[in-house]
Amino acid sequence: MSKIIQILAYEEGYKEKPYIDTEGYPTVGCGILIGPKDASIKNYTFTVPREVGDIWMQKIINEKIKEMNNRPVLVAALKQCNDARADVLYSMAYQLGIDGLAAFKNTLQMIATQNFAGAAEGLLSSLWAKQTPARAKRHAEAMRSGTYDAWQGVI
Repeated sequence: MSKIIQILAYEEGYKEKPYIDTEGYPTVGCGILIGPKDASIKNYTFTVPREVGDIWMQKIINEKIKEMNNRPVLVAALKQCNDARADVLYSMAYQLGIDGLAAFKNTLQMIATQNFAGAAEGLLSSLWAKQTPARAKRHAEAMRSGTYDAWQGVI
């Protein structure tokens, strides 16, 4: 069974009150963008309880999955994934967008041919891994092993 909401909550963190993310966007919950870059945080005076944020995240993930199912290269990879491996791809789609995930052409091809060790190495050798090394390491381990062990004790 998918653990994507728990993974995203761990990887993104959760904040009930709006904040400005590292890129300058107003954000809430687990990295949900709520306004344009450089907008004043004073414009956002609400809170999003965790229970509501989890539902909102699931809605976003459901939309990402629909988009992914319209991309043959992503469908081919997902067909070879168990829940843990699919959750890696969903997490990446959440963080990078569908186009960002689709840019991992060689890695996705390796997943489609069940070369999960090669796919894990592909993840680790990417610019994304340089930008978010701890997250990439956990995702690569889950891709390699097909388990959730990389998040043991936190999800």
